[in-house]
Amino acid sequence: MISRRRVSQAVAMAAGTVGLSGAGQAVAAQQATAATPAGTSGAYQGLGPLRHVRTDVLDIAYHVVGPADGVPVILLHGWPFSPVGSYAEVAPPLADRGFRCYIPYLRGHGETTFRRGSTFRSGQQAALGADLIEFMDALGIRRALYAGYDWGGRAANVAAALWPHRCAGLVSVNGYLIQNIARAQEPLAPSLELGFWYFFYFLTERGAKGLERNREDLGRVVWQRNSPEWQFTEAEFAQTAQLWTNPDYVAVTLHSYRHRLAAAPGAPRYEKLERRLLGQPTIPAPTVTLDGKADGVTPWTDGSSYQPHYTGPFAHHVVPGAGHNLPQERPDAFVSAILEVHDLG
Repeated sequence: MISRRRVSQAVAMAAGTVGLSGAGQAVAAQQATAATPAGTSGAYQGLGPLRHVRTDVLDIAYHVVGPADGVPVILLHGWPFSPVGSYAEVAPPLADRGFRCYIPYLRGHGETTFRRGSTFRSGQQAALGADLIEFMDALGIRRALYAGYDWGGRAANVAAALWPHRCAGLVSVNGYLIQNIARAQEPLAPSLELGFWYFFYFLTERGAKGLERNREDLGRVVWQRNSPEWQFTEAEFAQTAQLWTNPDYVAVTLHSYRHRLAAAPGAPRYEKLERRLLGQPTIPAPTVTLDGKADGVTPWTDGSSYQPHYTGPFAHHVVPGAGHNLPQERPDAFVSAILEVHDLG
């Protein structure tokens, strides 16, 4: 049974920042600016205005919900999904229980942009993990719970492994998501490879043109195939599709899938971090892993294959009716997992 203990004492965020080794120092904006773009009335569904904070690499768009002195939890979305869609029904109940929820937009999505045109548009796993740490540095968050799925879950796993002192606990959909790039050319069972069709599509120039020209159609296919039981609305899809107009969306997406299959080099600034990830580092933070029983791309498991990667308190749950975008499809289960991992700590 997942514990739902109410948080009775909020943990205050420390004001200082911690330097980022191996990925460049985060340059914090002194104040995060808040703005609500025209035409978005009601679009954020209780997540508050869209805010921005600068790191050395990015201008990161994000939402924040919950008491200022609440327990920090960072909610990380996947590809090709929306942080608003994924966490509109997750963040408010957590805020009611004393959590301070930060919901950033991934690089290449929405209003998260690169600060310089000369920066390589990397989508590799080390970049995603470094973005999370630099986001925390910019906002003065010394330590937080991480919770995510797909790309966001990968960012959380990477950051928890490489900067363990920054992670108070981890909720990860589909378990240990640090890519084993040294084994990228080893085939999986054909039934699993079938679900990864777009990985291989994006290796080709045909796939690059297809993503550029058909972002919405391709996103719809991924949603339908990866979450076959999810009855999403056209309004939900349209809200997310706006994020894919980001000028770096195609470049970041292509690099992410090409790098994970060892078909493209990484950005030099992340080389040292990627070398550390080749060792498949363990994660000491308390961890809850979740598998959606209706996931159309990653079959559910009993968690035993994940557990050796997590050396702290560990629990695993299978969520009936949930597909790949588990927080949006089964928000109650995701909230419960965050409460549980907080209790495990």
